[in-house]
Amino acid sequence: MRMQPASGTLLIVMTFLLAGLLQVIALPDAISAGRPLWIGMMLVFWVLALPHRIGVLAGLLAGLYADLLLGRVLGVYAISFALLAYLTLNSYKRLRVYGALQQSFAVFLLLGVAAFSAHILNSSLGENTVSPMLTLLPVLFSALFWRPLFGMLRILQIRFMVR
Repeated sequence: MRMQPASGTLLIVMTFLLAGLLQVIALPDAISAGRPLWIGMMLVFWVLALPHRIGVLAGLLAGLYADLLLGRVLGVYAISFALLAYLTLNSYKRLRVYGALQQSFAVFLLLGVAAFSAHILNSSLGENTVSPMLTLLPVLFSALFWRPLFGMLRILQIRFMVR
């Protein structure tokens, strides 16, 4: 069996750039605390879709991108997103066959681990100003937005034959 060459790298990069834009776009104070973790959700999708191409190194790079965008200490999101990619990579076979509700709950758990690890790292650096329970609000909204985002990205993946 012959391997097909990888394609769609530009689309993958463009989705991460769009996720970064959604992560930093100005929102009213009342809803900015619940902003979904767009870059983390993008990472989970691409690890699920292309586990042979997107892995821990991609998580590290996506985390560095998030650190730069959000003005955090360099490496905080890099470590938490590398952990997120690792956990997703270890369970991608199960996550792929889950139903919509189960998959959203799994994404909630995965992003929750990443958010709490970032919170712990920020706290150890003296950077945190929010309570640990408030870090779950973006994770909850991420889980709610997961299925529509998954559907749109899956259509893009099929349309542009990303493999």
